[in-house]
Amino acid sequence: MGDKKWYVLRTAGSKEKKAKEYLEKEIERDKNLQSLVDQVLVPVKKEIVTKNGKRKEVEKVLFPGYVLIHAELSPELEFVIRNGIPGMSGFLTEKTGKTTSGVAERVPVPIREEEAQRILGQQDENAVSAAETEVDFKVGEGVRITDGPFNGFNGTIEEIIEDRSKLKVVVVIFGRKTLLELSFTQVTKE
Repeated sequence: MGDKKWYVLRTAGSKEKKAKEYLEKEIERDKNLQSLVDQVLVPVKKEIVTKNGKRKEVEKVLFPGYVLIHAELSPELEFVIRNGIPGMSGFLTEKTGKTTSGVAERVPVPIREEEAQRILGQQDENAVSAAETEVDFKVGEGVRITDGPFNGFNGTIEEIIEDRSKLKVVVVIFGRKTLLELSFTQVTKE
């Protein structure tokens, strides 16, 4: 038995998770493949998207159109990946010398171990750390406060503090401009 390495599989656009599911089911069904494959991975990044004052956590695929597999390659596994998985078109390959038919053979190439560890490290860090926030607010934009003691007031965004999910908003209270610090969820766009 050879050693297992990380390979990159090509998939149809935005079908990475579905192709991964099909591949895992095929591996689960075939006992010979179970000993060859350790892990199938779609690298994702968690983000919090704020739109109209509502926060939602979403997963974004880091490498659209690709799935990673940690496996020991065999002709049977290559055949299943190339021909038996819907939405999957095979490996990232390189051409080798010409075969007896005169056509260059395409051979799956593993990624470097350092690259695999970097990607896996990102996934581990992503699982532990808070999701990143994606903001659709802009400085100078008008907002309406929807929560807290200033509910119902209108203001203008003065500053965006993304790492704390806060906005500094200027509001006119009793004829005077007042700077408030509010969370993204306390305001909506006007």
